Amino acid sequence: QVQLVESGGGLVQPGGSLRVSCTATGVDLRRYTMGWYRQAPGKQHEIVASITTTGNDYYADSVKGRFAISRDDTQKTIFLQMSELRPEDTALYYCNAPTADFRTLWPWGQGTQVTVSS
Repeated sequence: QVQLVESGGGLVQPGGSLRVSCTATGVDLRRYTMGWYRQAPGKQHEIVASITTTGNDYYADSVKGRFAISRDDTQKTIFLQMSELRPEDTALYYCNAPTADFRTLWPWGQGTQVTVSS
């Protein structure tokens, strides 16, 4: 049974920074392309960034230049460094492994809440 665990969210002022982390039990994340997703109230999950096993990354236009995804294979952890945060970045943030048909491999974890507000 794969369990994804996200952490590091919080309340931050516009323009601030935050780093969220993703670990897992039941699977070795080092073997997979991993993505960070977010879900705002009333909306579906959207992918904001992904990183391959070799470190190639992708970003949604809405976060390009502000967010950076990374992976620490020694810790089996995926990170999302978020900078220049905006109120519209407010959402629950999740990690998962994207598939070729735009689905995800595993059940969603609990996510970590990021709230950008003054």
